[in-house]
Amino acid sequence: MRYYEDNINSNSYIEFSKNKSKANLKSEEVDDENKDSQSEDIDNIKQMGVPNMPQQAKKEIQCITIIGEIEGHYVGNPQKKSTKYEHIIPMLYSIEENEDIKGVLIILNTVGGDVEAGLAMAELINSISKKVVTLVLGGSHSIGVPLATAGDYSFIAPTATMVVHPIRTNGLVIGVNETFEYFKKMQERITQFIIRTSNIEREELEKIMHSKEDLVSDVGSVLIGKEAVECGLINEVGGLKDAMNKLKELIKDSNDK
Repeated sequence: MRYYEDNINSNSYIEFSKNKSKANLKSEEVDDENKDSQSEDIDNIKQMGVPNMPQQAKKEIQCITIIGEIEGHYVGNPQKKSTKYEHIIPMLYSIEENEDIKGVLIILNTVGGDVEAGLAMAELINSISKKVVTLVLGGSHSIGVPLATAGDYSFIAPTATMVVHPIRTNGLVIGVNETFEYFKKMQERITQFIIRTSNIEREELEKIMHSKEDLVSDVGSVLIGKEAVECGLINEVGGLKDAMNKLKELIKDSNDK
């Protein structure tokens, strides 16, 4: 009789232990799910300012923002906003490979920066097969000019500005003998790109670039909104709605062919 009772107690204990283990495992799984959810919420708050982001369906249009200073081979000031070309280039490659994406909207508000990095980004934007519309908000200065003209169609907000000027040295020159020829060739590369990707004539571009009236103690011009359109640098004055509608139109025309 004693053995029977002990056996019942033992089996009950084993069964209880199993149930407890299962409960613990379920509890741990729930804890892990909660931790993952909390981690996702924290990431969303950091990136978007809200705890829960709705799941997005497959989209035809990808938006890229180019803001602050264009950072190239040298690390920029950590106190300044910057766009790193090593981030934009893989993004453009990924877009090119993605069959679901049909168009790209590039929003610009940049002060310029590394010339070669900016020109490399502009060439890549201009060479992808997807339809590209650019929108200048705030400003697109210096090397931001070819970035603004790199797409299939360009817009500028009425209050946005573009600063057009010749290449300036920042002291990062490879050799004394290379200095003049290097900057001369680099300037020609930028000029040729802008002429190729916009409606501006070379004579007009060089006139704007070497003007002494707009900029104090330097040469160059500040173009505001419609002025950039009137000289042929940008296609149209407009905002986000206009840029999106134009991009959808270009995508539709491309699909119909």
